[in-house]
Amino acid sequence: MLQMKTHYPDATRVEPTNRHTLAIVVDNEPGVLARIAGLFSGRGYNIESLTVTETEHEAHISRITIVTTGTDSIIQQIKSQLERLVPVHRVVDLTMTGDAVERELCLVKVVGKGDHRVEAMRLASAFGARTLDATLTSFVYELTGTTDEVERFIKLMTAVGLVEVSRTGVAAMARGAEGMGGLSP
Repeated sequence: MLQMKTHYPDATRVEPTNRHTLAIVVDNEPGVLARIAGLFSGRGYNIESLTVTETEHEAHISRITIVTTGTDSIIQQIKSQLERLVPVHRVVDLTMTGDAVERELCLVKVVGKGDHRVEAMRLASAFGARTLDATLTSFVYELTGTTDEVERFIKLMTAVGLVEVSRTGVAAMARGAEGMGGLSP
């Protein structure tokens, strides 16, 4: 049977976007982070969270953890482009490897007196936050948890006098015995 041509364009297919956590092992040398960030910004990709530190001092190897959002094809393109960069040794999509352990650290400063002060202490206790500093009018709390837990804590503290937040971004690792490794065995 012949297909009829219509004047209407084909429906555009909308792919769902998903959050992905990428772990990247790189040489610890000047400009590497800038090149990776430039890869994202130059193509219009957003970095939602970024953490980086040297993990193997003798080999000068660092681990970068990036949280980004995109369609499956965009995430695949990001991974391919990252793997082609010279200082990159390995790219692992922790989202695809299964259930990864993800944690974020935040420092939260709350100012208040009376009932607000008592409520801030109660909320911090309920979340398991640690008090790092306390004065007669303020607290600095430390909370480590999932991004969702950190978001909920910040939202609740806003109602009792939140004045400042500092967050580390996501640190992540795959569950199980397998290590991601760098250059060392």
